[in-house]
Amino acid sequence: MSVLLSTEQLELAYGQVSVCRDISLRIDTGEIVALIGANGAGKSTTLRAIAGVLTPRRGSISFCGRDITAMASHERTNLGIALVPEGRHVFPFLTVRENLELGGFKNRRDTAKIRRMIDEIFEMFPRLSERSGQNAGTLSGGEQQMLVLGRAMMSEPRLLCLDEPSLGLAPIVVQDIFRTIRAINAAGTSVLLVEQNARYALETASRGYVLQTGSVIVGGTCADLKQDSRVREAYLGRIAPAIA
Repeated sequence: MSVLLSTEQLELAYGQVSVCRDISLRIDTGEIVALIGANGAGKSTTLRAIAGVLTPRRGSISFCGRDITAMASHERTNLGIALVPEGRHVFPFLTVRENLELGGFKNRRDTAKIRRMIDEIFEMFPRLSERSGQNAGTLSGGEQQMLVLGRAMMSEPRLLCLDEPSLGLAPIVVQDIFRTIRAINAAGTSVLLVEQNARYALETASRGYVLQTGSVIVGGTCADLKQDSRVREAYLGRIAPAIA
């Protein structure tokens, strides 16, 4: 596999407060990679830096062999990086279809392509098709999560960064969301997954990294991480059955 994205010795801060130190990781083409760790470990901050929302204090970010450390977030979107932030963040007073159209902004001049892409999203999420003319703010939490995933896919990402996709959702909805994530990956999109539910993350991804107080403390295949005593004690306890 070729390296799609890598970070080297990232230091990330909000103002004068350092949040992450020495974050080095990689995502290969076609992979799902998980970032796990406790609240405040720096997982979401790392995603924000990769997406260009936060500028690193030091270190570098490379995408497809190109240094993008100083690149603006919209330029990264055009290159193929999409971020689905924690908390869903739909445009509540726009319809489902209008939310999706905004996700396809870079193809806005090709209306036929936008229609085809929206049809593909509706095939992926039939519930959204049923609610295409409904304001996004009236959708359930699970439906909003489907919408933000679909909206991100409208930008044709090579790397999809997901921040806590299971947050606040019923277990049966979470299973549907993770099946969709695996399907998106199987269709060719690499995924960087931040997920508080370590069991789901390690069952879904092929490799992972564990963050603790702003640093990577261990990385490896998910099979190895599930056997690591630090991961088992802190995040897994008894190993749960594989997700559907």
